[in-house]
Amino acid sequence: MAGSARSNEAVDKHRLILDAAIRVFARKGFHHCRVSDVADEAGVAYGLVYHYFDSKEEILNRLFTERWQLMLDAIVDIDRQRDVSARDKLYGVASFIIDSYRHEPDLMKVIIVEVTRAANTFGRLHLAKIREAYTLIAGIVDDARRDGSFKADISAEFAAMCFYGAIEQLLSGWIFGYLPTTDDEFERAKSLVVETICGGLEAADTSAPAISG
Repeated sequence: MAGSARSNEAVDKHRLILDAAIRVFARKGFHHCRVSDVADEAGVAYGLVYHYFDSKEEILNRLFTERWQLMLDAIVDIDRQRDVSARDKLYGVASFIIDSYRHEPDLMKVIIVEVTRAANTFGRLHLAKIREAYTLIAGIVDDARRDGSFKADISAEFAAMCFYGAIEQLLSGWIFGYLPTTDDEFERAKSLVVETICGGLEAADTSAPAISG
């Protein structure tokens, strides 16, 4: 019983530090804060942070890998749905990402600014994991190319990068404050990004023959 209580306390402190790091990284920027800033935000001793994490870099890596894996798992679940069009699947993916920002804006700001757009540092470190998202989205597009609902002359990989890039640009607009952050705007953005990308991908004749390869 006592061991279980200690385990729960450790999990709570671990999560407390991660949540504090999100707020500090979002507010000050990863490169402008210290481990002591995270400790102060969490209300814990400086040394306790090092009990759970070797460095602030490890904290950022953990924040990214946790959230990114949730997104990858969500895309896999969305793609597993049967009798659902590619357009609706892509809407599901866009909804997950946009709702992630809606509910956890600080965390998504940290991931976008400090990782996925940090080409020479954390972005390069996590490039393989980042590309997994493109690959999964490309799989949705490629299935639609094969059944003739999407154009065959636009590669699935290019379409996936355009799709995710459009969503990330929306997130940047909200992060930097030049797009409104209302519930109506979030919902509108989901539809617009899917319409913009799918409108260019969908074959004019949806009864077009499927392609091979």
